[in-house]
Amino acid sequence: MTELRGDGAPTHEYRWALPSVLLGDPGEGRVRRSTRDWIVDTVMFLFACGLTFLSLIELQDQHQPEPLLAVEQVTGALSCASVWLRRRWPVGLAVVLAVLSSYLELVGGASVVALFTVAVHRPFKVSGPITLLNLITLAPYVALRPQSDLDRGWTAALGTAIVLTVFAWGIVARARRQLVWSLRQRADSAAEEAKRLERERIAREMHDVLAHRISMLSLHAGALEFRPDAPPAEIARAAGAIRTNAHLALQDLREVIGVLRHSAPAGDDVVPDRPQPTLADLPALVEECRQAGMVIHLDLRADGAPEGLGRNLYRIVQEALTNARKHAGDVPVTVAVEGTRGKGLSVEVRNALQARYGSRIPGAGAGLIGLTERAELAGGRLEHGATPEGEFLVRAWLPWPVEATQEDDA
Repeated sequence: MTELRGDGAPTHEYRWALPSVLLGDPGEGRVRRSTRDWIVDTVMFLFACGLTFLSLIELQDQHQPEPLLAVEQVTGALSCASVWLRRRWPVGLAVVLAVLSSYLELVGGASVVALFTVAVHRPFKVSGPITLLNLITLAPYVALRPQSDLDRGWTAALGTAIVLTVFAWGIVARARRQLVWSLRQRADSAAEEAKRLERERIAREMHDVLAHRISMLSLHAGALEFRPDAPPAEIARAAGAIRTNAHLALQDLREVIGVLRHSAPAGDDVVPDRPQPTLADLPALVEECRQAGMVIHLDLRADGAPEGLGRNLYRIVQEALTNARKHAGDVPVTVAVEGTRGKGLSVEVRNALQARYGSRIPGAGAGLIGLTERAELAGGRLEHGATPEGEFLVRAWLPWPVEATQEDDA
């Protein structure tokens, strides 16, 4: 999670995306100003000059000594010019102007701008003491430079109100900017999380589809390897199945890569996902495996399941049959699907533990882990392993809400 620095600026990648006027990071060394920075600094400079000019008019009406008036004018002009340094040395500038304002009146406008800058761009542990210093310097100013129209009490009260108002305004501006940075950070984090989840979904689809196709290729290739004397018709059928599954695997891979590479221009519609299998496609999957030489008994006693629910169950059966081809050879497989609305949808895939070790297709076990995650994400459960009867069992249950419809995509 991105941390905010003491000046309220983000610590890393979010920094480049924010205008420098929002960052307000005086930093150290040379400061590069954007167009907005120049506008803001110009407004601050004119504001300080305006306050200084108003104070100068009032000072002339008080008939101050000429030497003091000359010092006031020089320091007032320099303090207004120093406003342009507020981004580079905000704390130092605020301290110097606060000390000068303890006696000189025409530095008051620039001192207000410097205090506001520190309150916006520095934490309370820095801006608080600077504000306290400004309040302390009111005492010698009130004692040494009494106003003709106001007594000392009203002068102190007015000065205190101005300092606290400027400080509070800066604190509010700082809190608002930190809130904006936090919201942007959360939005960026949410976008990254969405991208990660989408990549994981695509990776699961790639594994489910390609593992099925490649296992079919391996099965037919193994048949050609161990039956070189098979009849020409059977060899031709196996070669045709290899070509078909290789073509389908390449097509599936091309579609997935196309999704990963796709970047829709502004205003264009997002490329839709290719049609996903549902529970109605399960008999076609079983028939495809039968043509590859597997012996499968399908008991399907469920109909009308929502698309998302049917897709999850289809992928579970597909991966279970893929594992059966990898590790159990020609052993018969039983697939039982049963479910009704409101009670859930369950599936059991069983096969005897009679592996052909000489032709076993390698696997890392990631498929069963992925199936477990898929079932849990859908709100269901999945268990697998050997049974006391000497079978390997994959059993899954997925929730089927009463209010679910055929168009629902869980």
